[in-house]
Amino acid sequence: MSLGEAKRKLKKVRAQLEVWNYQYHVQDQPAVTDLEYDRLFLELLDIEEKHPELVSEESPSQRVGAPPADGFEQISHLMPMLSLENAFSDDDLERFEKRIFDRLKLERYPLKYCCEPKLDGVAISLLYEKGVLIRGATRGDGSVGENITGNIRTLHSIPLRLLGSGYPDLLEIRGEVYIAKEAFVNLNKRLATDGEKTFVNPRNAAAGSLRQLNPKIVASRPLVMCSYGVGHNEGRGLAESQMERLEQLKGWGFNVNSEIGLATGVDGCRQFYLDLEKKRASLGYEIDGIVYKVDDIALQRVLGEVARAPRWAIARKFPAQEETTTLLNVEFQVGRTGTITPVARLDPIFVGGVTISNASLHNRDEIKRLGVRIGDKVRVRRAGDVIPQVVSVVKSSCNSKKSIIRFPTRCPVCGSAVEEVGDEVAIRCSGGLACSAQLKASIRHFASRRAMDIEGLGDKLVDQLVDEGLIRGIFDIYKLRPEQLSKLERMGEKSARNLVSAIEHSKALTLPRFLFALGILDVGEVTAQNISYHFGCIKKVMTAEEIQLLKIDDVGPVVAQRVQAFFKQRSVIKMIEELLSIGISGKCEIRNVDSETHPLAGESWVITGKLESFTRDQAKSKLEQLGAKVSGSVSKKTVRVLAGSDAGSKLAKAESLSINVINEKEFSELILSYEETS
Repeated sequence: MSLGEAKRKLKKVRAQLEVWNYQYHVQDQPAVTDLEYDRLFLELLDIEEKHPELVSEESPSQRVGAPPADGFEQISHLMPMLSLENAFSDDDLERFEKRIFDRLKLERYPLKYCCEPKLDGVAISLLYEKGVLIRGATRGDGSVGENITGNIRTLHSIPLRLLGSGYPDLLEIRGEVYIAKEAFVNLNKRLATDGEKTFVNPRNAAAGSLRQLNPKIVASRPLVMCSYGVGHNEGRGLAESQMERLEQLKGWGFNVNSEIGLATGVDGCRQFYLDLEKKRASLGYEIDGIVYKVDDIALQRVLGEVARAPRWAIARKFPAQEETTTLLNVEFQVGRTGTITPVARLDPIFVGGVTISNASLHNRDEIKRLGVRIGDKVRVRRAGDVIPQVVSVVKSSCNSKKSIIRFPTRCPVCGSAVEEVGDEVAIRCSGGLACSAQLKASIRHFASRRAMDIEGLGDKLVDQLVDEGLIRGIFDIYKLRPEQLSKLERMGEKSARNLVSAIEHSKALTLPRFLFALGILDVGEVTAQNISYHFGCIKKVMTAEEIQLLKIDDVGPVVAQRVQAFFKQRSVIKMIEELLSIGISGKCEIRNVDSETHPLAGESWVITGKLESFTRDQAKSKLEQLGAKVSGSVSKKTVRVLAGSDAGSKLAKAESLSINVINEKEFSELILSYEETS
């Protein structure tokens, strides 16, 4: 067979295999037997073996998986992958539609919505150029994700080359990768048989599979991608309604959910919700709600989006799943500040895809509100489908013979007296760092990334070091030697040397980090930074009067008293003197913030709400590079507030004081303008 004949034959074989693949994996309607498919696939392999120069990435033969990757590179989405606002009631939907018509400045009319099941999976973005898949990426932070192209190519529900015609030259597809319920059960059975770790729920399985560095492993996992929309696109060919676009995607070879439908107005959306909720348990995959989208694409463009979410779409969540179990016991945990928290030990129960055996009972007031006793039958749910929560007591199970939950008068860890603090509902261990639980938590905080950033000093190692008596206080961290560490379980000579090196490196970190690392109650990163810049050295902070502390942004009477009380402790004074003696930075770098090189010099900013394009740390860093101070609370001194989604009291206070509030998009434009002129 000549090269020209091979090219023509290969094109025909690949096209036929892609059609059969679509019919089998997407439409669930196989058109040929497995034997016929395998014969043609072997023919494809034979041609490609004889003409390796004709092998391309979009060939069906390449779905088996590429060689393992060293890691995932960061990749920017051509259009941000936005989050969705949530609706929890019919009233929320009413308010959502009212906002739409208010923004459009139109009288209400029967508006059509595309209603889509909200799959509980992992969001991804696919990029096609002239119909050929060139890139696949995770959602990441919405702006930047991870390049998982090699893994994506192994999914049979994703076309390597689009079917049909009429698609844009450049087309970005948005979709959700998930694992069906039955496939998940079978996957866990196989993993258990092979002696490998199983997954807790289908979503975790999908996420863990997509981030495998070896695409061959990904290819062995039952992953399915369901397309739900279009991102960036260049060229013609896209319909002007959401429903019609989804039909186009089906024609181009994408899997689109069969439960999608159109609804008219809020009443139609409400009915769609009720109908799908009844079906939820019988579906072959997990869903946690419905996404409502204005069907008219032209209206979507007019409505636009806020910082993190489109104005033309909203998610209606199903109620959190609840199950009944037995409260077996209540144990008490001691935190870093000595706070003693009651934890419910439950008869293990599977709720919302996770086995729950523990749940926080928070404090005495919560236990009193619930009226719960040990031995009671209780209703348990995952708040926000994440945090285990005891919702209520099953009344029929209540009786006087059940054990009353009694709070300790002595610390359950060290035996120190328990004290009540003012009007707080919490109780605290009075043992301080003499309590091993507080000591362990304090060391974890001291070594954490945002504090002294001691890489390698993880939770399990901290527990081991305290239990072995190698650490009895913060200063003991800096006495550790490689020969001591290498004798510990799971700690080799190289790891020991690396840890000692990281400990030594931490000595050079800044005063704000050091002050935050000390773990003073109510002194977070921003407050620690403001105090550091105000006083300039730790010695002045230690001797500061309340009146001096109150002059600082973000410091009120309570924080001022906390700071003073902390530095009056003899053990604290001794510890800091020891740390300073070995070279820990007790002085603050002076910031040069002249207005010429720092355009925001002297401005006090506050960041509030959830950000999508940046982390809070990134936004704070950009502001500080431009000379601004970032405070944790809004005051008359505040110049501007950066408000993400779900901004609460800080936003309200800013508005009451007529302070300039900007959203994330405006912030990005502002930062970019300064970067371009620098």
